[in-house]
Amino acid sequence: MMQTIRLGISTCPNDTFAFHGLMEQRVDWRGLNFEIELLDIQELNNHLFNEHFDVAKASFHAAILLANQYIVLPSGSALGFGVGPLLLSSTRNAFPSKHDQLTLCPGAQTTATLLYDMFYPDVTRVEHVVFSEIMPRLEQSQADFGVCIHEGRFTWEASGLFLVEDLGARWETETQCPLPLGGIIGKRSLGDDVLSQVQNVIRDSLHYGIANPEEALATMRAHAQEFDDTVLMKHVALYVNEWTVDLGSVGRKALDELSRRAHLGNDKQTGLQVFG
Repeated sequence: MMQTIRLGISTCPNDTFAFHGLMEQRVDWRGLNFEIELLDIQELNNHLFNEHFDVAKASFHAAILLANQYIVLPSGSALGFGVGPLLLSSTRNAFPSKHDQLTLCPGAQTTATLLYDMFYPDVTRVEHVVFSEIMPRLEQSQADFGVCIHEGRFTWEASGLFLVEDLGARWETETQCPLPLGGIIGKRSLGDDVLSQVQNVIRDSLHYGIANPEEALATMRAHAQEFDDTVLMKHVALYVNEWTVDLGSVGRKALDELSRRAHLGNDKQTGLQVFG
Protein backbone atom coordinates (compact mmCIF):
# COMPACT_ATOMS: atom_id res chain seq x y z
CA MET A 1 0.00 0.00 0.00
CA MET A 2 1.21 3.52 -0.86
CA GLN A 3 2.58 5.32 2.21
CA THR A 4 1.16 8.76 2.92
CA ILE A 5 3.59 11.49 3.97
CA ARG A 6 2.13 14.54 5.70
CA LEU A 7 4.33 17.32 4.29
CA GLY A 8 4.42 20.92 5.50
CA ILE A 9 6.23 23.73 3.70
CA SER A 10 6.27 27.48 4.17
CA THR A 11 4.67 30.02 1.87
CA CYS A 12 7.94 31.86 1.28
CA PRO A 13 9.13 31.96 -2.35
CA ASN A 14 12.22 29.79 -1.91
CA ASP A 15 10.04 26.92 -0.61
CA THR A 16 7.30 27.23 -3.22
CA PHE A 17 10.03 27.40 -5.87
CA ALA A 18 11.83 24.34 -4.50
CA PHE A 19 8.63 22.32 -4.04
CA HIS A 20 6.81 23.38 -7.22
CA GLY A 21 7.83 20.17 -8.97
CA LEU A 22 6.61 18.07 -6.06
CA MET A 23 3.35 19.97 -5.50
CA GLU A 24 2.41 19.87 -9.18
CA GLN A 25 3.66 16.28 -9.58
CA ARG A 26 6.15 17.26 -12.25
CA VAL A 27 8.51 14.78 -10.59
CA ASP A 28 8.04 11.14 -9.65
CA TRP A 29 6.70 10.73 -6.11
CA ARG A 30 8.57 7.39 -5.96
CA GLY A 31 5.67 5.36 -4.65
CA LEU A 32 4.74 7.82 -1.89
CA ASN A 33 1.55 9.83 -1.44
CA PHE A 34 2.14 13.41 -0.25
CA GLU A 35 -0.52 15.37 1.64
CA ILE A 36 0.77 18.95 1.49
CA GLU A 37 0.03 21.96 3.68
CA LEU A 38 1.48 25.46 3.23
CA LEU A 39 1.77 27.56 6.38
CA ASP A 40 3.72 30.38 7.97
CA ILE A 41 7.05 29.15 9.33
CA GLN A 42 6.06 29.55 12.98
CA GLU A 43 2.83 27.65 12.31
CA LEU A 44 4.95 24.87 10.84
CA ASN A 45 7.16 24.90 13.92
CA ASN A 46 4.12 24.68 16.19
CA HIS A 47 2.65 21.75 14.27
CA LEU A 48 5.96 19.92 14.36
CA PHE A 49 6.01 20.09 18.15
CA ASN A 50 2.61 18.36 18.00
CA GLU A 51 4.04 15.77 15.54
CA HIS A 52 1.39 16.78 12.99
CA PHE A 53 3.83 16.43 10.08
CA ASP A 54 5.99 13.52 8.97
CA VAL A 55 8.24 15.86 7.00
CA ALA A 56 8.26 19.66 7.08
CA LYS A 57 10.19 22.85 6.71
CA ALA A 58 11.33 24.01 10.14
CA SER A 59 13.33 26.87 11.51
CA PHE A 60 16.69 25.43 12.50
CA HIS A 61 16.03 26.78 16.00
CA ALA A 62 12.95 24.55 16.18
CA ALA A 63 14.87 21.70 14.55
CA ILE A 64 17.43 21.83 17.37
CA LEU A 65 14.64 21.51 19.93
CA LEU A 66 13.11 18.62 17.96
CA ALA A 67 16.37 16.84 17.17
CA ASN A 68 15.52 13.77 19.23
CA GLN A 69 12.44 13.11 17.06
CA TYR A 70 13.42 14.56 13.68
CA ILE A 71 16.49 14.49 11.43
CA VAL A 72 17.54 17.09 8.84
CA LEU A 73 17.31 16.05 5.18
CA PRO A 74 20.26 17.05 2.96
CA SER A 75 18.10 18.92 0.41
CA GLY A 76 15.72 21.85 0.81
CA SER A 77 17.53 24.02 3.36
CA ALA A 78 17.77 27.80 3.36
CA LEU A 79 21.23 28.94 4.36
CA GLY A 80 23.89 31.15 2.91
CA PHE A 81 25.76 34.42 3.09
CA GLY A 82 23.75 37.64 2.94
CA VAL A 83 20.47 35.86 3.75
CA GLY A 84 19.97 36.75 7.39
CA PRO A 85 17.14 38.56 9.15
CA LEU A 86 17.31 42.33 9.48
CA LEU A 87 16.72 44.25 12.68
CA LEU A 88 14.69 47.27 11.57
CA SER A 89 13.48 50.39 13.36
CA SER A 90 10.61 52.78 12.84
CA THR A 91 12.93 55.74 13.53
CA ARG A 92 16.39 56.75 12.35
CA ASN A 93 19.48 56.02 14.50
CA ALA A 94 17.53 53.94 17.03
CA PHE A 95 19.17 51.13 19.02
CA PRO A 96 17.65 48.55 21.40
CA SER A 97 18.65 49.66 24.87
CA LYS A 98 15.59 49.91 27.13
CA HIS A 99 13.18 47.40 28.60
CA ASP A 100 10.19 49.58 27.74
CA GLN A 101 11.02 49.34 24.02
CA LEU A 102 9.13 46.75 21.96
CA THR A 103 10.67 44.41 19.37
CA LEU A 104 8.47 42.35 17.06
CA CYS A 105 9.81 38.88 16.21
CA PRO A 106 8.43 36.29 13.76
CA GLY A 107 7.93 33.42 16.25
CA ALA A 108 9.50 32.02 19.38
CA GLN A 109 11.19 29.07 17.67
CA THR A 110 12.36 30.86 14.52
CA THR A 111 16.07 31.17 13.84
CA ALA A 112 15.55 34.93 13.45
CA THR A 113 14.38 35.14 17.06
CA LEU A 114 17.25 32.92 18.19
CA LEU A 115 19.72 35.34 16.59
CA TYR A 116 18.04 38.34 18.17
CA ASP A 117 18.20 36.64 21.58
CA MET A 118 21.88 35.78 21.02
CA PHE A 119 22.90 39.30 20.06
CA TYR A 120 20.44 41.36 22.16
CA PRO A 121 19.74 39.31 25.28
CA ASP A 122 17.15 40.72 27.69
CA VAL A 123 17.19 44.20 26.16
CA THR A 124 13.65 44.95 24.99
CA ARG A 125 10.18 43.52 25.38
CA VAL A 126 9.51 40.97 22.64
CA GLU A 127 6.19 40.23 20.97
CA HIS A 128 5.82 37.37 18.50
CA VAL A 129 3.65 38.01 15.43
CA VAL A 130 3.25 36.58 11.93
CA PHE A 131 6.21 37.81 9.88
CA SER A 132 3.97 39.69 7.43
CA GLU A 133 2.68 41.93 10.25
CA ILE A 134 6.10 43.19 11.34
CA MET A 135 6.85 45.87 8.73
CA PRO A 136 3.29 47.27 8.62
CA ARG A 137 3.26 47.64 12.41
CA LEU A 138 6.65 49.36 12.32
CA GLU A 139 5.38 51.71 9.62
CA GLN A 140 2.46 52.60 11.91
CA SER A 141 4.88 53.14 14.86
CA GLN A 142 3.21 50.35 16.85
CA ALA A 143 6.64 49.00 17.85
CA ASP A 144 10.19 50.28 18.17
CA PHE A 145 11.99 47.45 16.36
CA GLY A 146 11.21 44.43 14.22
CA VAL A 147 13.15 41.38 13.07
CA CYS A 148 12.36 41.17 9.38
CA ILE A 149 12.54 37.98 7.27
CA HIS A 150 11.53 36.75 3.80
CA GLU A 151 10.65 39.27 1.06
CA GLY A 152 10.89 42.21 3.44
CA ARG A 153 14.65 42.02 3.10
CA PHE A 154 14.20 43.60 -0.33
CA THR A 155 11.40 46.07 0.42
CA TRP A 156 12.11 47.63 3.83
CA GLU A 157 13.66 50.83 2.44
CA ALA A 158 10.63 51.51 0.24
CA SER A 159 8.52 51.17 3.40
CA GLY A 160 10.38 54.07 5.03
CA LEU A 161 12.04 51.93 7.71
CA PHE A 162 15.60 52.05 9.03
CA LEU A 163 18.25 49.34 9.34
CA VAL A 164 19.64 48.83 12.84
CA GLU A 165 21.70 45.71 12.08
CA ASP A 166 21.91 42.85 9.62
CA LEU A 167 21.82 39.93 12.07
CA GLY A 168 23.00 37.50 9.41
CA ALA A 169 26.07 39.61 8.63
CA ARG A 170 26.94 39.62 12.33
CA TRP A 171 26.63 35.82 12.42
CA GLU A 172 28.93 35.55 9.39
CA THR A 173 31.54 37.83 10.96
CA GLU A 174 31.55 35.88 14.23
CA THR A 175 31.45 32.35 12.79
CA GLN A 176 32.81 32.53 9.23
CA CYS A 177 29.90 30.22 8.33
CA PRO A 178 26.83 30.68 6.16
CA LEU A 179 23.75 31.34 8.26
CA PRO A 180 21.42 28.31 8.54
CA LEU A 181 17.85 29.61 8.63
CA GLY A 182 15.66 26.58 8.10
CA GLY A 183 15.59 23.14 6.58
CA ILE A 184 13.49 20.09 5.84
CA ILE A 185 13.24 17.67 8.74
CA GLY A 186 11.74 14.18 8.77
CA LYS A 187 10.57 11.93 11.56
CA ARG A 188 13.26 9.46 12.55
CA SER A 189 10.47 6.89 13.03
CA LEU A 190 9.82 6.84 9.26
CA GLY A 191 12.94 4.74 8.87
CA ASP A 192 15.87 5.07 6.50
CA ASP A 193 14.13 3.66 3.41
CA VAL A 194 11.21 6.10 3.50
CA LEU A 195 13.42 9.05 4.46
CA SER A 196 15.65 8.22 1.49
CA GLN A 197 12.64 8.19 -0.86
CA VAL A 198 11.42 11.54 0.49
CA GLN A 199 14.90 13.05 0.17
CA ASN A 200 15.13 11.90 -3.47
CA VAL A 201 11.74 13.42 -4.34
CA ILE A 202 12.73 16.76 -2.77
CA ARG A 203 16.06 16.75 -4.58
CA ASP A 204 14.29 16.00 -7.89
CA SER A 205 11.81 18.83 -7.22
CA LEU A 206 14.64 21.26 -6.62
CA HIS A 207 16.36 20.27 -9.86
CA TYR A 208 13.03 20.67 -11.69
CA GLY A 209 12.53 24.19 -10.34
CA ILE A 210 16.08 25.21 -11.24
CA ALA A 211 15.53 23.91 -14.79
CA ASN A 212 12.06 25.53 -15.11
CA PRO A 213 12.08 28.81 -13.12
CA GLU A 214 9.35 30.52 -15.19
CA GLU A 215 6.97 27.62 -14.58
CA ALA A 216 7.68 27.73 -10.84
CA LEU A 217 6.95 31.46 -10.77
CA ALA A 218 3.18 30.91 -10.94
CA THR A 219 3.30 28.75 -7.81
CA MET A 220 5.45 31.35 -6.04
CA ARG A 221 3.03 34.16 -6.95
CA ALA A 222 0.09 32.23 -5.56
CA HIS A 223 1.52 32.20 -2.04
CA ALA A 224 3.88 35.20 -1.74
CA GLN A 225 3.26 38.30 0.35
CA GLU A 226 5.19 40.31 -2.25
CA PHE A 227 3.76 39.88 -5.76
CA ASP A 228 6.44 41.68 -7.77
CA ASP A 229 8.13 39.06 -9.97
CA THR A 230 11.49 40.78 -9.74
CA VAL A 231 11.43 40.61 -5.94
CA LEU A 232 10.34 36.96 -6.04
CA MET A 233 13.21 35.96 -8.32
CA LYS A 234 15.70 37.97 -6.22
CA HIS A 235 14.44 35.98 -3.24
CA VAL A 236 15.07 32.69 -5.07
CA ALA A 237 18.50 33.80 -6.27
CA LEU A 238 19.47 34.60 -2.69
CA TYR A 239 17.94 31.68 -0.79
CA VAL A 240 18.19 28.79 -3.29
CA ASN A 241 21.84 27.87 -3.74
CA GLU A 242 24.25 24.95 -3.77
CA TRP A 243 23.56 24.23 -0.07
CA THR A 244 19.83 24.05 -0.81
CA VAL A 245 20.49 21.22 -3.25
CA ASP A 246 22.79 19.52 -0.74
CA LEU A 247 24.06 20.79 2.60
CA GLY A 248 27.53 19.33 2.03
CA SER A 249 30.37 19.74 4.50
CA VAL A 250 29.98 23.54 4.71
CA GLY A 251 26.29 23.30 5.53
CA ARG A 252 26.86 20.61 8.12
CA LYS A 253 29.54 22.72 9.79
CA ALA A 254 27.12 25.68 9.94
CA LEU A 255 24.47 23.48 11.60
CA ASP A 256 27.02 22.29 14.16
CA GLU A 257 27.93 25.91 14.92
CA LEU A 258 24.30 26.94 15.37
CA SER A 259 23.66 23.97 17.67
CA ARG A 260 26.68 24.90 19.77
CA ARG A 261 25.73 28.57 20.06
CA ALA A 262 22.06 28.00 20.82
CA HIS A 263 22.87 27.60 24.57
CA LEU A 264 19.67 25.70 25.23
CA GLY A 265 20.93 24.38 28.57
CA ASN A 266 19.79 20.81 28.00
CA ASP A 267 22.51 18.20 28.28
CA LYS A 268 20.16 15.52 26.94
CA GLN A 269 19.35 17.48 23.77
CA THR A 270 20.63 15.92 20.54
CA GLY A 271 22.43 18.33 18.22
CA LEU A 272 21.29 18.77 14.62
CA GLN A 273 22.01 15.65 12.56
CA VAL A 274 21.79 15.30 8.79
CA PHE A 275 20.34 12.17 7.18
CA GLY A 276 22.61 10.02 5.08
